[in-house]
Amino acid sequence: MSKVRWGVLSTAKIGLEKVIPAMQQGEFCDVVAIASRSKEKADEAANQLGISNTYGAYETLLADPDIDAVYIPLPNHLHVRWAIAALKAGKHVLCEKPIGLSSEEAMQLVAAAEQFPHLKVMEAFMYRHHPQWRLAKKWVEEKAIGNLKTIQSFFSYYNVDPRDIRNKAALGGGGLMDIGCYPISVARFLFDAEPHRVVGYAEFDPQFQTDRLSSAILDFVDGVSTFTCSTQLAKYQRVNILGDEGGIEIEIPFNAPPDRPCKLWLQTSAGVEEVTVEVCDQYTVQGDLFSRAILDAAPTPTPLSDAVANMRVIEALNRSIAENTWADV
Repeated sequence: MSKVRWGVLSTAKIGLEKVIPAMQQGEFCDVVAIASRSKEKADEAANQLGISNTYGAYETLLADPDIDAVYIPLPNHLHVRWAIAALKAGKHVLCEKPIGLSSEEAMQLVAAAEQFPHLKVMEAFMYRHHPQWRLAKKWVEEKAIGNLKTIQSFFSYYNVDPRDIRNKAALGGGGLMDIGCYPISVARFLFDAEPHRVVGYAEFDPQFQTDRLSSAILDFVDGVSTFTCSTQLAKYQRVNILGDEGGIEIEIPFNAPPDRPCKLWLQTSAGVEEVTVEVCDQYTVQGDLFSRAILDAAPTPTPLSDAVANMRVIEALNRSIAENTWADV
């Protein structure tokens, strides 16, 4: 088998507009099916994207023996349920972030995955696979900026649509779950450690009851990470990584454009160097890396335990916000 045959559970916007088209450009991905609760929606998506098979129920897609793996861009509260169903149907699983609504729910997926050791499961944090982040990680590990001391991140957009799933608290909406998870992941990725305590602040939308503006401090043994995320501010994102001898600035850290180069700036005692990273689609890279893990029977680029650890930090921040104090992770 030279390509993994993929099925997609749901016609979510992120899948239709970003992930599926990117995976269709991959060397090791063949998107062969899509399912929706509405057969008409599945047919419409398939016609739009040139997908051969459609299903009016997720269960029917999972029962298809000609599908090797599934991509799950369902709402947060459905991630674990359908990931487990996919595993039981014998499918590998790439599931959108965050992996679930809680670390306890995420551990249910871990337990299910342990029953199917031949199947791969990974949280779809696409940013980690972009070359700009591999380069930033390399600079940190090689101490190009000295010892890593602090990371400052910002991520925001403006969305007040009451119908949007991200504005529904009971379904896992809100800024921390949707985009705050990125700065948390970045800090854990670069420090290569878990924060031992956190403190957070949040402003809640009076109608949606979701956190629309959140700020946090993550306390690591060797440094600190701070971030702000918002679902009701001007669209913006940036990450600054500071060491005791220099720094790294990433222009578009999370939604890296697939059609133009990305820029990083490395500051050292020699000055500031602007580095341009080649054009690529991080969703294509993610799909191919996960598919290669399946084809080669190799470990996934990111273990499922990483998804659980990220969720534990989110939970600790929610405790901190509720109790107005530092919280242990």
